[in-house]
Amino acid sequence: MLRISLIIFIATVAFACTKNAASPVKTPEVASNPTSSNSNKSADFDGERALAHVKAQVEFGPRPAGSAASDKTSAYIMRELGSYGLKPALDVFTATTPRGKVKMKNVIAELPGETSDIIIIASHYDTKYFKEFTFVGANDAGSSTGALLEIARVMAADRAAGKPKRRLTYQFVFFDGEEAFCREWSECLNGQDNTYGSRYMVERLKKEKQLNRIKAMILLDMVGDKDLKIFREDNSSPWLVESIWSTARQLNLARHFPNQTHTITDDHIPFLKEGIPAVDLIDFDYGLEENNYWHTEEDTLDKISAQSLEIVGDVVLESLNRIEAQIR
Repeated sequence: MLRISLIIFIATVAFACTKNAASPVKTPEVASNPTSSNSNKSADFDGERALAHVKAQVEFGPRPAGSAASDKTSAYIMRELGSYGLKPALDVFTATTPRGKVKMKNVIAELPGETSDIIIIASHYDTKYFKEFTFVGANDAGSSTGALLEIARVMAADRAAGKPKRRLTYQFVFFDGEEAFCREWSECLNGQDNTYGSRYMVERLKKEKQLNRIKAMILLDMVGDKDLKIFREDNSSPWLVESIWSTARQLNLARHFPNQTHTITDDHIPFLKEGIPAVDLIDFDYGLEENNYWHTEEDTLDKISAQSLEIVGDVVLESLNRIEAQIR
């Protein structure tokens, strides 16, 4: 994500930034789904489960698009989604990058609703390539991928427990290729060295004349910081922002969703450019000062909190009714 302007109350600070495979790891050992078919209670988002997914990704090592570790990560996501009773699919494409042609894979799973209109909940799962150090990306993008897997599990468990279908269909989308291959976000390919997976998906949907089915897009990115503060993102659709921030207030979690604003370029932008409402939930203040853990060797598992992941998961899940009510 690049070209970030951070506004805190009246003051404005401008930022310009860019945004090895390991041994296979086992699926996190987590308790079986406690929701019975007779239960009327929604399955609960479990921050520890989400954190276990982050740990699994970190143990794969660096996961830039096209790498062996990226393949392991997409396979892991596929297995997890399948274990929830979903039917995930790989949407494979070849991107032209500063490093040549790179095979990339978006992972998509769908939870059908009463209508074919869709709300996307998304994350990217690739990590930025660095040759100078080992970048394991616990927060960027392990945290959002772990949170999205747990959101998918909760929603699938509710369906399996016999709860009514939601009015809209949901797609859980794990984008590949969000990160730039060059050091800086807009350094190469006339600023197009980034958001490969989300741009590809939008173009595919346009060609298939399916883009009008997408009614909203909720993007998660960098949501695991122990000191969680997600600012309102200025590019995002105001009604979606307000739906989520109102939910945070309702859950007494407003301190983690303050009213300060910033501007982020991320995987929601290709959707916004096509007129699709979208919101980016990102804590871009990661570190002791001036976001100094971001895209460094300091982005490690010890900086990530199960509680933060659970806060984001709870707010997103609770906001869905409010969001659906505004879609006609």
